[in-house]
Amino acid sequence: MEKFNYTVITVVVSLLFFTSCDTVTSKVEKQLNLLNNKATQLDSIINMEMDKVKKLDSVINLEDLKIKKLDSLVEKTTSKVDSILNKYK
Repeated sequence: MEKFNYTVITVVVSLLFFTSCDTVTSKVEKQLNLLNNKATQLDSIINMEMDKVKKLDSVINLEDLKIKKLDSLVEKTTSKVDSILNKYK
């Protein structure tokens, strides 16, 4: 009878242990899923912001090209004006 009691106690303790492990595993899995979802959202936000930076960089490059062309035009015009003025000195 005493052996039976130890066996029953062992079985009950084992069941409680495995049940608690299952509960902990479930909670950990839920937390990992939440963390994964947040990481995915953060990755999406970072990608959107990187796209904005790339677009801004592209706009800056286009404006830089326009400035260089304008600078070249001003330089040519200045050179022509200087040339004309030098003829009349």
